[in-house]
Amino acid sequence: MQGKAKELAVACARAAEEIQAEDIRVLDLRGISTLTDFMVICSGSSMPHLKAILRDVEKGVFESTGQRPSHAEGRAVTRWVVLDYFDVMVHILHDEMREHYALEELWGDAPSIEWAQEAA
Repeated sequence: MQGKAKELAVACARAAEEIQAEDIRVLDLRGISTLTDFMVICSGSSMPHLKAILRDVEKGVFESTGQRPSHAEGRAVTRWVVLDYFDVMVHILHDEMREHYALEELWGDAPSIEWAQEAA
């Protein structure tokens, strides 16, 4: 199960990369949080960019894994959207929101996954 969660997190990061999301990070929260196993955090610099990231992550992940988020919270106009895949949560934030909320610092004890080097 956890191998599948990591594969899903990598698929989310890759889908975000394809639409040129910025500063993509995958955090391994296993053993640190009961909320989720992996957290993907990425940024966009404008409303159209945030909408494109949201649309293409959902589409790309479905095409590569067959999975859809169980829930989505927020919209591009709120400048922070969360896609909940249960074992993976994807946070898509406007640059300013990301800097303000500093999720990487909040989860600073979580190791980062080198997702770009993971096998497809």
